[in-house]
Amino acid sequence: MEMGEIIKQRRAELGMSQADLAIAAGVDKRQIRRYEAGEQQPVLSLAVAIAQALKITVNELAGMPSHRVNLSGDWWMSWQTSKDGVEVITAQEVRFHQQDELIHLDTVTRGITVEDGGFMWNGELRLWDNEILMGWYVANEGPVRSKGTLYFVLHPHGIHMSGRWVGLSYDGKIMTGWGAAARSEEACRDLIAALKTD
Repeated sequence: MEMGEIIKQRRAELGMSQADLAIAAGVDKRQIRRYEAGEQQPVLSLAVAIAQALKITVNELAGMPSHRVNLSGDWWMSWQTSKDGVEVITAQEVRFHQQDELIHLDTVTRGITVEDGGFMWNGELRLWDNEILMGWYVANEGPVRSKGTLYFVLHPHGIHMSGRWVGLSYDGKIMTGWGAAARSEEACRDLIAALKTD
């Protein structure tokens, strides 16, 4: 696929107009039109700016296919944790925003009440070799101090992931438990149940 087609297709996927892309990349709208029509090619500095605005790599902009799995979208994440020494299994909706191998995570729902230990958080994961995800999380609510690390193994087709969290929790400064993510609440809870029996 030619660069102009890639710009046009990716811009449409993101719901951007030519004017939106021009503003985001710092170029004139007429230049975007010329690039999409194949009349011109952007210089490297502008190609980098356009790729960043389109949330793709320069290689992808140039038509070199990416073999990276795309995990962007809405997921369910389930956690094995505890409160006052009693096991609690939670599940909450989390939005994944992926750019290259970096994935930003934002909770959409709390999962359980504040009184039971639920909290909203954000974090990041880095994808390694389309197989391993490593990163961190931190509560984004004032009085909640929870924060820690995440380690997940990704299913070969990117349909779910399972692993562990380690971090500061209500019950202590170094706590750990199973964690899982899938596209549905039932699937991620099933993953936690399976991890607990292994």
